[in-house]
Amino acid sequence: MLKHYQYRSKAALLLAVGMTATSLLPVWTSQRAMAQPIQLAQVFSNPARVGLPAGTVLPVAYSGAERVVVLPTETAPLTLTLTSDVRTPSGTVMLRAGSEIKGELRPVDGGTQFFARSVIPAGSTREIPLDATSNRITKRETITRRNRPDVLRGAAIGAAAAAVLAEVFGSVQVVEVLAGAGIGAAAELLIRRNRRVEVLVVEPRTDLSLTVQSPFSLQ
Repeated sequence: MLKHYQYRSKAALLLAVGMTATSLLPVWTSQRAMAQPIQLAQVFSNPARVGLPAGTVLPVAYSGAERVVVLPTETAPLTLTLTSDVRTPSGTVMLRAGSEIKGELRPVDGGTQFFARSVIPAGSTREIPLDATSNRITKRETITRRNRPDVLRGAAIGAAAAAVLAEVFGSVQVVEVLAGAGIGAAAELLIRRNRRVEVLVVEPRTDLSLTVQSPFSLQ
């Protein structure tokens, strides 16, 4: 009689445990299902994780000069600055105005093109890899004795272009002038000589709008 009672007690206990587990399962599943959207929402609300998709346009400016002059075969480093905030597709600010974009002008297919290497977000010192480019720039100017080189006035001259122009001018001192602010004196020296130099002219305000080529995030 005692064994039969113990058997019934064990059976009742197992049945009770099974019913309890079965009743708790929907609650646990429901709680897990409710938690998942919250986690996803947290992920997608974090701008460092979301990022900028390829095709995002980055409005930039170059504050160093009115234009940039380089040789068709020259690679020249350049630092650009974002002129306005850049947002993700959901509207979150990813990069603020004032962020610095470091890169270089490279010769491509008869012209020059800016290739970004990295960005330093405004208010930060951290340099983050960035894959972005400008359109190809093909505007050329031939500087001769008869063609007054006004394009040089107020321009930033690439190191290679400055060196070639110095050979044309026949004066090493001209390199210093071209690298600095006294472009007018260099122009006068050029007029006195019958030589030719072909350069590419970059107008930052119209030529250097950048497009992101691969997804970018702050992480």
